[in-house]
Amino acid sequence: MKRSLIIAVLCLYFQGFSQDIPDSFKKTVDSLVSAAPEGRAKIHSVLGSSRRDTVLMRYFADASTEGNYADGQAYALNELGRDYRNHSLFKEAIKLHQKALEIAEANDNLEFKVTSLNYLGVVYRRTSSIRTAMDYNQKALELAESVENPSRSIKRMINVSVNCIGNLYQMLNQYDRAIEYFETSLRLETELGNELGQAINHQNIGECKEELGDWTGALEDYRTSLAFNEKIDNDMGRVLCNNAIAQIYIKEDKPLEAIELLEYALPKAQKLDDPFLIASVFNKLGWAKFLLKQYDEAEQNMLQGLKTAEKKNLKLEASQANNLLAQLNTERGNYEKALNYTSKARELEEQILNASTVRYVNDVIFRYDSQKKSNEIQVLAKQNEIVRLNLRKKNTTLLISAIVLALLAGIFYILYRQYQLKNEKKVLTLEQSMLRSQMNPHFLFNSLNSIKLYIINNEQKNAVHYLNKFSKLVRKILEASSLREIPLAEELETVELYMNIENIRFSNEIDFEIKISDDIDPHTVKIPSLILQPFLENALWHGLSSKTGEKKILLNVRRASDENYIHISITDNGIGRIASEEIKQSKVLKRKSVGIDITKERLTNFSRDYLNSFNLQILDLYKDDGTPEGTKVLLHIPMV
Repeated sequence: MKRSLIIAVLCLYFQGFSQDIPDSFKKTVDSLVSAAPEGRAKIHSVLGSSRRDTVLMRYFADASTEGNYADGQAYALNELGRDYRNHSLFKEAIKLHQKALEIAEANDNLEFKVTSLNYLGVVYRRTSSIRTAMDYNQKALELAESVENPSRSIKRMINVSVNCIGNLYQMLNQYDRAIEYFETSLRLETELGNELGQAINHQNIGECKEELGDWTGALEDYRTSLAFNEKIDNDMGRVLCNNAIAQIYIKEDKPLEAIELLEYALPKAQKLDDPFLIASVFNKLGWAKFLLKQYDEAEQNMLQGLKTAEKKNLKLEASQANNLLAQLNTERGNYEKALNYTSKARELEEQILNASTVRYVNDVIFRYDSQKKSNEIQVLAKQNEIVRLNLRKKNTTLLISAIVLALLAGIFYILYRQYQLKNEKKVLTLEQSMLRSQMNPHFLFNSLNSIKLYIINNEQKNAVHYLNKFSKLVRKILEASSLREIPLAEELETVELYMNIENIRFSNEIDFEIKISDDIDPHTVKIPSLILQPFLENALWHGLSSKTGEKKILLNVRRASDENYIHISITDNGIGRIASEEIKQSKVLKRKSVGIDITKERLTNFSRDYLNSFNLQILDLYKDDGTPEGTKVLLHIPMV
């Protein structure tokens, strides 16, 4: 609710002050849109100084849209997304970058494709979604490196991609590997003479050296980075460098020197309105004052850092604040509070683990009461002595037990492996059956027959149009059949193609509509492949084929009350299952639909493999007077 309110206020702000946009800027934009220069570098050379002004960028985005200037749209949307990202409005930033990427892809503009992909990688990295971030940055790097004679702008994008991947390895605690990427990026930025890029990479290298224990080397890199940032007058860089140098001073037990740097950095971070920087500076201020035993002030700073991080869902900074508060409360003897904060920190660290898949975790060990720890050690020592004595008496028994256990483990492994192979064979059989049901001969024959009718009637445009759709549908089915999960967007595109083809045979009488909730990104949600088509086929042939009048099918996708699940419903206004079954029984040749049975079995297998529930319900719909009004299929699917 707060996030929506902020965005609404920003939009009203932009609208309210649009009339205050300088005439000089309007003329510049008009000239730029009219000239329509290609490439980010040419636009940036004109508007680079204004890119941090969201009002001006909104104006440029609207003017570019009105003037059908795709490069201008992509540039403005990416700069707006960057600003949202720096204010920790990550969902909005992703939408803007995604839209810029779509525009770049529609116009086959490699430069803006790479820029948008890199920006998306940075946003997902900020939210600790390492796997997704790596996918975007790696794709950006591959695209940029595919250019044979790259321009300066493309070279710069390669450097950004390399640096982003280094940051991801840094988050995974693979510091040596991260340094390799940062040093490569630094060398390339030096060749280009890009001082901002050199500052960023020296800062990153310093962070890795610090984690590896080389504080002297880290300080040298931080100071080199600071010198570059001073030279180019970059306040964000100043804050990052002073924050990092202060952390080294804290580790070297120089809290007063650290506080001096942090108190200089804090107002600059607040002026930049960057929650990531603000939370980090508050955390380190609290840490430094903790070392000076100024516990009240330390707690106030730590809580401010925690509040800022939680407000913007900055998990890493929130985890650091909780860890520091745990240490502070341990020192004060408030062990219950300390345990509370420790639990919160570990919960956050686990969330980061789940988002990044392979994050190496270094849990901070907190100090407990020395006497209590001493007593625990004494108890453990006595227990160990008892165990040692028992082991000496039972060596033979334990050896036999170990042999028996090894044999049992071997037997269980063989049985389990046989079960796995049997299950894999069953899954393979189901996938093959699913493919056969999707590509059944009746559908292929009837579809080609319908296209042939267009050719016979000399309706060339319709024939080519539907033949293209048919070929694309076949390709998508074949591609999806080799995958266990596919993006929701791909599945929806496949069923839309299927419905277009089937609709020919219904003389385009079927009104088919797809609705997706705004809070669902169909490109990131994955579902089992080819799962929806059997239900649409059932709706067509058992619900609508025998119906006269208006024929509708609505496919609706929305988020469930449990945010880890989505609901997909398929609703038709057909004759209902009872009437359909009566018609079926009266026919001599009965059409047997196996698609739904196969789909149910596939969902059962997915539930077992992913330890999640895939629920399916088929409901009969009735009017107020009790007459059938159609059928509704409900799918409850976890977001993979």
